[in-house]
Amino acid sequence: MTKIRNKTPIVEMDGDEMTRVMWRMVKEKLLLPWVDLKTEYYDLHVKHRDETDDQVTIDAARAIMKYGVGVKCATITPNQDRVIEYGLKKQWKSPNGTIRAMLDGMVFRKPIMVRNIKPLVSTWKKPITIGRHAAGDVYEGSEMLVREEGKAELVFTSSSGQVSRQTVKDFRGPGIVQGIHNTDDSIRSFARACFAYALDQKVDLWFSTKDTISKVYDARFRDIFQEEYEANWKQKFADSRISYFFTLIDDAVARVVRSEGGMLWALKNYDGDVMSDMVASACGSLAMMTSVLVSPKGWYEYEAAHGTVQRHYYKHLAGEETSTNPMALIFAWSGGLRKRGEIDGTPDVVRFADALEAAAVETVESGVMTGDLLAVAEKSQADRKVNTEDFIDAIAENLRRKLS
Repeated sequence: MTKIRNKTPIVEMDGDEMTRVMWRMVKEKLLLPWVDLKTEYYDLHVKHRDETDDQVTIDAARAIMKYGVGVKCATITPNQDRVIEYGLKKQWKSPNGTIRAMLDGMVFRKPIMVRNIKPLVSTWKKPITIGRHAAGDVYEGSEMLVREEGKAELVFTSSSGQVSRQTVKDFRGPGIVQGIHNTDDSIRSFARACFAYALDQKVDLWFSTKDTISKVYDARFRDIFQEEYEANWKQKFADSRISYFFTLIDDAVARVVRSEGGMLWALKNYDGDVMSDMVASACGSLAMMTSVLVSPKGWYEYEAAHGTVQRHYYKHLAGEETSTNPMALIFAWSGGLRKRGEIDGTPDVVRFADALEAAAVETVESGVMTGDLLAVAEKSQADRKVNTEDFIDAIAENLRRKLS
């Protein structure tokens, strides 16, 4: 048969450990038999990032700006143990953080729901999408170890030379101090992206911070969201019969676990990271979560929302069988291909992406699944735990039937 071809390259960012192994399997067994895949490849393996002084990550982000769509494997953000393990020059920053900062992106994460795995929160009937502000806060913070008595101050020097200072803490002994920031432009881009995404998906938008405690920092997020809503989105939401409301994050958590789901829940950077893991785990597994970075300039980066599955990688290196779930990686590729097809006006690419996702979901619903899903799936006589490669092979067979 004639293979499907994406007209414009997709930026492909390879990663680390077990997800790197699965990345190759997904390409070889699910994509390349059907798609004449056109990519611009960047190797974000931690050693290669180290060898290039992380220039490869910057180059990958610039390529996404050029081509509009990227697909990223999971990568290591090294701590000191990883520096020693891989012989790195230093603890490099998170590649995700670098790319998000360059694209000024917002992350939207949504669980992959299947019929035979019910959410642990029994009221949830529809998937909850997390809208995460992927800029600033602790991910671009400065921090310091305080070793003796002294005073920590927050100091701002304006471009005109005016100096403002505020005492953070009078230390009577050792401690720690951290400075974080955000910008009005970035917060406004986040708000606009969330309103636009909610309108596109026809779902209610919830936004939550802790403005009662953080009366300047978190309150600034609250105020900008409200300004944007009143100025640009209120009538559009009313016409679409969807709603926006703001509440404290602790109240939002209580409401979410009593809800039926189906909303877009917008959160600050770290809050979104934590709550997306909570939603994914409650829906079965961290590997059952789609993730897309959306830039207000029209750039998209699809990725797996989980880590590199280090423990399974060590088993793989030892020659042991693993049953690692590749669903998030598969959906990263399908999401990237679908968006590429939408932008390029190539419906055959979009249809392939839809077929790939349907084949993956139907494989799990047929009872063939990896160990993480088998542990939480409703019991059936058809249930069968398979290893990583056999699971991908089963999806490939379902995909072949669909496309034939």
